[in-house]
Amino acid sequence: MPDTIDAESLKQYLADDPPAVVPLQIKPHFESLSDKEKLYAHHLSIACFAGSRIVLRQISPESEPIYDFIIALHKHSSGDYQALAKEAGLSQEDLDAYLNYTAQFLGNLGNYKSFGDSKFVPRIEPRQLKALATVSKQTLELFEQFKDTIYAGDDVGKLHLGYPGAGHTSTYYPDSPDITKEEIAGVSDFLESKGLLPENTRVRKIKGGFEVLIASALDNPSSDQRDLKESEWTLDDGKTVKLVFGDYAKEMDTIAHHIEKAKDYAGNENETKMTEEYAKSFRTGSLQAFKESQRYWIQDKGPEVESDIGFIETYRDPHGIRGEWEGFVAMVNKERTKAFGQLVESAPKYIPLLPWDSAFEKDKFLSPDFTSLEVLTFAGSGIPAGINIPNYDDIRQNFGFKNVSLGNVLSAKAPNESVPFIKDTDLAVYNKYRDPAFEVQVGIHELLGHGCGKLLQETSHGEYNFDIKNPPVSPISHKPISTYYKPGQTWGSAFGSIAASYEECRAECVAMALSCEFPILKLFGFGDGTEDIDGEAGDVLYAAYLSMARAGIAALEFWDPKSRKWGQAHMQARFSILRTFLNAGVEFCELEHKEKDLSDLTIRLERSKILSLGRPAVEDYLQKLHIYKSTADVDNATRLYEEITTVEPYYENYVRPTVLKKKTPRKVFVQANTVEKDGKVELREYEATPKGMIQSFADREYV
Repeated sequence: MPDTIDAESLKQYLADDPPAVVPLQIKPHFESLSDKEKLYAHHLSIACFAGSRIVLRQISPESEPIYDFIIALHKHSSGDYQALAKEAGLSQEDLDAYLNYTAQFLGNLGNYKSFGDSKFVPRIEPRQLKALATVSKQTLELFEQFKDTIYAGDDVGKLHLGYPGAGHTSTYYPDSPDITKEEIAGVSDFLESKGLLPENTRVRKIKGGFEVLIASALDNPSSDQRDLKESEWTLDDGKTVKLVFGDYAKEMDTIAHHIEKAKDYAGNENETKMTEEYAKSFRTGSLQAFKESQRYWIQDKGPEVESDIGFIETYRDPHGIRGEWEGFVAMVNKERTKAFGQLVESAPKYIPLLPWDSAFEKDKFLSPDFTSLEVLTFAGSGIPAGINIPNYDDIRQNFGFKNVSLGNVLSAKAPNESVPFIKDTDLAVYNKYRDPAFEVQVGIHELLGHGCGKLLQETSHGEYNFDIKNPPVSPISHKPISTYYKPGQTWGSAFGSIAASYEECRAECVAMALSCEFPILKLFGFGDGTEDIDGEAGDVLYAAYLSMARAGIAALEFWDPKSRKWGQAHMQARFSILRTFLNAGVEFCELEHKEKDLSDLTIRLERSKILSLGRPAVEDYLQKLHIYKSTADVDNATRLYEEITTVEPYYENYVRPTVLKKKTPRKVFVQANTVEKDGKVELREYEATPKGMIQSFADREYV
């Protein structure tokens, strides 16, 4: 019997009321492109958005008919929702509940949250939704297809994405409710042994075996167009495995067509070759051609129009190998990118300021490539704030990868966004400088934080990358170090489950320490490089510390009281840094409240003490994190990290409930469209409302 759901638990699955609908601002960056670049961006944008139905079909069986219903209703009413409500006999409250749901649905391109993978359901009552559906024959037919699945139902398992065999939802395994985890693994391992990459596939269980559905415009590519000559096998247990081409054929054809059009406007040889390989991959289903496109993409350094497109991230496939469709088109923010470049160049000057000596530092700093982008188009189930791709290790090793931060995603704001836990007296400075502060923090975190530090190791038997006869002295114990990495041991294998969060924490602490360097703030355009805690550079630094403290409180949403575990690596790290601020003493930082239930909880952080108390406290913590990592001292590292990230009763019983009450909905973005008229491309923008969001999708006739 599946688990049923009670009314209290159901609340967490209700759609946001209201959702945070924000505009993705791009106009000045788009306008600065040449006509040719605009045409290149336009055709790539259509190719990205033309994959919208692929995403819908990858999320749940009901997502596509719900999408068609939203668009059909919009067209039926010509966007006049007041008249529509009147026609269907709906109250304003019912109409708002419907529109709020559509905004969240379109923002996630499906009815499961892109951050958390849980289903969200409309707040409008089923009979009111049916009343809306009865306004036309088409909407009623669509409603019949999803009326039983748009709501929560009585099976809790189905409210989460996961393995179908475990009772969860996944359309990476369509029409296969009884396919087991073992069967999925068996087919996947078999295809891997044949050398077929899985990112653009789905698997269907049929009588006597399995069909492997491959995304391609052609339903029967010739054997020399395919990655494998054969397409059918019999396994040891007598079951068959058959490759079936032409999954999403109509969509893949539109995508390939517009990529071929974009090729006519490519800016250089790498872009020409990249678009050729994309088109080949999307027409024939060849992932070897896709890998080839990524090699050219990596070599296309600093283009005016940056874009990547395909079956990329594998988070949502329960088996973790099949990619979700996504594509983005963006413009480089040259000023910000220049600041990142200068930060990398000056790394040799700033890394020695960190609290360890050269024995615990790389002999040579390896400078990564980092670009700040402004996004025109991001098609997929959600927009990240930064990207590090491609995910193919062999390409990363031999060709490299791109690190990008998405500036206008980071800075997007809802018009009257509330900011819990910040004092009224700090709000003006916080609101004005939190974006620049975050950009400085992200830059130092990614470039210097993850980039610094040496792992002391026995590289092979009897060979060391440090002087074993005269080992470095630990700044913590003041004695020569006694632990190090053994041959074959890696950072991940030694530190296991704490590795990811611990490393994020170390990089965040590097950012908090070095953002106190006024010459670094000057690189980003704040101050003249001299210490001035009360000037504009001081404002940015203060906003950075306030943001981190606030993030540490908000992080408690991602700690689960049942399992007593953190569900998100960055959040656990930020909580530990808040604790570090508080441990620096009440002279520096304190959580304040007058009400017993902490409903008025705010952060008091003394700006004048950041340099004298805040930075030393962070550096003391950072020194331990770093030296334990450097020397493979897993025992001390685990003790330190588990102790500081343990959620004590005060945080569990008082602070966390306040965080949950005040949590703000995750943003959904209204994106502009590009329209071609007489060989020129124009930008069409929409208002940041549910109606504007629906209009932006309705205008994409090709979806």
